[in-house]
Amino acid sequence: MTVRFLTWNIRTGGSGGRLDAVVSLLRRESPDILALQELRGFPGRRMREVAGALGMTPFLARSVFGQSVAVLVRPPLRIVDWSGVRWRLHHAAAAVRVPTTAGQLTVVSTHLNALSPYRRLREARFLAARHRPGKGPVLLAGDLNSLDPDTDHTERLAALSGPYRRRHTTPDGTADTRAIAAFTAAGFVDLWPRAGAGDGHTVPTTRGGGHEFSATGMRLDYLMAAPPIAARATNARVLRGAETEYASDHYPLAVDLEL
Repeated sequence: MTVRFLTWNIRTGGSGGRLDAVVSLLRRESPDILALQELRGFPGRRMREVAGALGMTPFLARSVFGQSVAVLVRPPLRIVDWSGVRWRLHHAAAAVRVPTTAGQLTVVSTHLNALSPYRRLREARFLAARHRPGKGPVLLAGDLNSLDPDTDHTERLAALSGPYRRRHTTPDGTADTRAIAAFTAAGFVDLWPRAGAGDGHTVPTTRGGGHEFSATGMRLDYLMAAPPIAARATNARVLRGAETEYASDHYPLAVDLEL
């Protein structure tokens, strides 16, 4: 069975009239499992309405700063267990377990700290330990706000103004890639190099804002999986065009999983 997975930071809950475009795109793409971030204003009725419009079952984890995250699944897939984390994170993490032919798959939607590289690293280490692949099949996705370790980011960082550059550099001024390195050190596999093609840039969109991102593009949204799940991943892609250009400052990221 091919399971379509999609993750998307929809920027402050689709405020300013963008939510209709978000829902329209998601209905057309029809993911089987969906990870969403920046769900400001979603706890309660709005989450139920969006889940109903998509025909999916949601689990939402609240954030102390109002930017909740969620995982939604489409029947016949079902959620059999769930947990949320907010007190250890700047935003939040939502985790659900979904029975599949590959076993009980843990799906995590999260949004790491955008402002502090050190705090982002601490969050990554915490989540990597909490959901480490050695515990079983896991797919962790979302806006990790981190540069990847396998790319030269010199030109990209030089194009950013000082305050925004500091979000992505270590104290010695080099590119901060430690959050992604923490996940890979724990056994996670970055699915983009394995199943995607091209640079994988997910920000900024053409009409969705994003002045804090480099105009040359940045890969800040990730799909990280345990090796057995990574082996089942194909056709990772960044969705561009149509509503994606203005519905958020992030593009959606999708992958197919043979589960």
